[in-house]
Amino acid sequence: MIFPPSSSPVGRFAPTPSGPLHFGSVVAAVGSYLDARDLGGQWLVRIDDVDAPRAVRGAGEGILRTLEALGFEWDGAPVWQHARTEQYAAALERLRRDDRVYGCACTRKMLAGAPRAADGSARYPGTCRDGLPAGAHARAWRFRVPAGAVGFEDRLQGRIEEDVSREAGDFILKRADGLFAYQLATVVDDAEAGVTDVVRGIDLMPSTPRQIAIQQALGLPTPRYAHLPVVVDAAGQKLSKQSLARAVDDFRPAPVLVDALSCLGQAPPDELARASVATVWAWARAHWSIDAVPRVAQVKSRRDYDR
Repeated sequence: MIFPPSSSPVGRFAPTPSGPLHFGSVVAAVGSYLDARDLGGQWLVRIDDVDAPRAVRGAGEGILRTLEALGFEWDGAPVWQHARTEQYAAALERLRRDDRVYGCACTRKMLAGAPRAADGSARYPGTCRDGLPAGAHARAWRFRVPAGAVGFEDRLQGRIEEDVSREAGDFILKRADGLFAYQLATVVDDAEAGVTDVVRGIDLMPSTPRQIAIQQALGLPTPRYAHLPVVVDAAGQKLSKQSLARAVDDFRPAPVLVDALSCLGQAPPDELARASVATVWAWARAHWSIDAVPRVAQVKSRRDYDR
């Protein structure tokens, strides 16, 4: 089930607060924001802090301040995942009643030798799929992935299909530490917010078939997806918090936005980097074309954002 054409467009940006905002995330935010506004829709901000151990104290608030300094304007109050565990629990219970999840006793050590999925996670061999071993107790809850391919039309990357059961196996929806997994939280949050269009980095492409499988199991509509190229440094390493990319707070906002537009194939004039933030956004909204975004996995920034 997909959203009907009459649905009001809703886009969103959902950063993880594991540190300050870096340039790679700004590119994703710019693409998502301009696409939503070009469609005449709303643009929402959600702080994806469901993974509490990864969240850095104050980082979410810092990201919101940086977005404001860059001139982003979002609709409604930002949503914080840490406040939404009841909604995730309700979705998990619905899946449990439908026999779409099951308890798993496996530890990371037990799965250390398992083949890897596209995102680097262990490809689950189905050890507990038909019941827990004698004397074992459930540590986590896994999604019972149906057989067959999950496919979707990516607005940038074309037709994407993956047999999730074969490529990833039954993946976790609630972890052994009691925290809900990103895949479930994202599906629940997007559906409740009425998100119709997800524009994000291609590094999150492996998550999309899994999220669609959950949407289908819960009877939820599937948004349209567009996966943008990720930004890499001169060595070809993705700009991210993990690679210690510099926070964009260290740079003037207008040149950062112009660089982001260049990475997205929008060809902004060089003199725009010396203009006001409002002028940059006015140009960007007038000239935005998602068709101009490069259909590649990686792009390089014009500025050095490495540490």
